[in-house]
Amino acid sequence: MVVYVIRINSPERGHRDKLDIIADILKASCGGARKTHLMYHCNLSFRQLESYIKFLIGKGLLRMVLIKKSQPVRLYETTDKGQEFLRTYRSLKALIST
Repeated sequence: MVVYVIRINSPERGHRDKLDIIADILKASCGGARKTHLMYHCNLSFRQLESYIKFLIGKGLLRMVLIKKSQPVRLYETTDKGQEFLRTYRSLKALIST
């Protein structure tokens, strides 16, 4: 007999899995956000954020937008595919929370 144990991280404990972090980044990127904002909002180190950004851009969930001003500004925006991920993520969280 095989028994599977599913561990659900409680927000009170402060532990997030990869999907929680991805959702945090995508939520914070709606409407555009700089790396610094994402670092502080998602409570990630620069190195961690760089890794997640590279992954999310590669999967088409996030895009980098260059805004030309006197100093060019790089913003990260959630794509339509990223918005779909967030909707699905919220639905799944709601299913296991009830």
